[in-house]
Amino acid sequence: MQAKLLTVVLCMAPLAAAQKPDPDLLAKIHTIRAIDNHAHTPRLVTPGETDDEYDALPCDPLEPAPPTLTQGPENPQYIAALKALFGYKYDDMSPDHLRELLETKKRIKNEQGDHYPIWVLDHLGIETELSNRVAMGRGLEPPRFRWVPFDDALLFPLNNETLVSETPDRKIFYKREAELLKRYRKDLGLDRAPGTLDEYLSQVVTPTLESQKKRGAVAVKFEAAYLRSLDFDFVERAEAQRIYAHYLDGGVPNRAEYYKLQDFLFRYIAAEAGRLGLPVHIHTGIGCGSYFELLGANPLLLESVLNDAALRGTKFVLLHGGAGPYTKEIAALLMKPNVYTDFSEQTWLIPTRELSKVLRYWLEWYPEKIIFGTDLSPGSPPEWDWEEAGWQATESGREALSIALTGMMDDGEITRERAEALARMALRENALKLYGWGDH
Repeated sequence: MQAKLLTVVLCMAPLAAAQKPDPDLLAKIHTIRAIDNHAHTPRLVTPGETDDEYDALPCDPLEPAPPTLTQGPENPQYIAALKALFGYKYDDMSPDHLRELLETKKRIKNEQGDHYPIWVLDHLGIETELSNRVAMGRGLEPPRFRWVPFDDALLFPLNNETLVSETPDRKIFYKREAELLKRYRKDLGLDRAPGTLDEYLSQVVTPTLESQKKRGAVAVKFEAAYLRSLDFDFVERAEAQRIYAHYLDGGVPNRAEYYKLQDFLFRYIAAEAGRLGLPVHIHTGIGCGSYFELLGANPLLLESVLNDAALRGTKFVLLHGGAGPYTKEIAALLMKPNVYTDFSEQTWLIPTRELSKVLRYWLEWYPEKIIFGTDLSPGSPPEWDWEEAGWQATESGREALSIALTGMMDDGEITRERAEALARMALRENALKLYGWGDH
């Protein structure tokens, strides 16, 4: 009996040792200047001005879902963020202490001016942040901030009435997509949709992508899972042309026909993005809003797209790594040569321990395909905003990575040297390779 107990204890030892990160490894991980693959960075605004371009489909107007444990106000990382960023001296958030904090934040913002967003990146240990925005703005200058625009609007050139009625959230979202498509057409000097699908492709879709590239875009973003499922099937061009022509001047397409047109448009956009050297970012996994349809955000629904030989010249980044129920499905999809993932959103959605389990599983499959990301966005200012969200996500991501690698070292899967190399890959080098930036 004692021998059996000893065997169990010995078998559990590596697991127990991996409950905390190796301190030397964690220290080295903190020195790595990270590339943040996914964020919704706000631009600087003047008093009374607002910024509603940090997301094409912001969550603010939606019926809220309850916060997870990590998102709750009791999370001690909140106060840790205030201490690290703004020298907060307290372990509580009493009104008097918060007033002092707000004065400190105001002083630093005034001192930094337009440099303030860069000041924040420096304090987060982030070298470059990919900002998902409708358009960039004040304070968000390259090379520290790189633009990732939204192209879902290009999928919906017809009457969206049938789709709008599906959920209260989609009623809000489709209105915003229609407004964005109108803006894209206006930028091209067009006041209405072109008369044929071929003209829509040549006069709206391709010119929009080319304009985004010219204005500094490094990738394009799809939030399609908020609007429909991710199963973009192959559709013949002639069928898409028929549907476009039939409904352009009147009538409301039914869901099945409209989906076919969207399927064709998505693959066309993906091919054009590949031609222009723009990776395609796609939301996968959990989304905001209590009406979000998680089943339609399963990354496995993208398999026919990822297996399309005509799209192998396009690089796909499955954002959030299928956050929630689909993290293991992601690992198998990474075998495809043009598919990558990041762990943005998971950095603040789940506790560090759970994130470390996800990262270890991925690292044991295809470590060269894993990219760091925060998915930071404006919060509830002024005491908790994008700066604090970014610090919490960055710290949780670094610690989770170090815990995962510590466990792999303890189990004899990798050496310390290899662990340090894998950390650099996930936090920095994989992104540099993906975007063709080289080390800098």
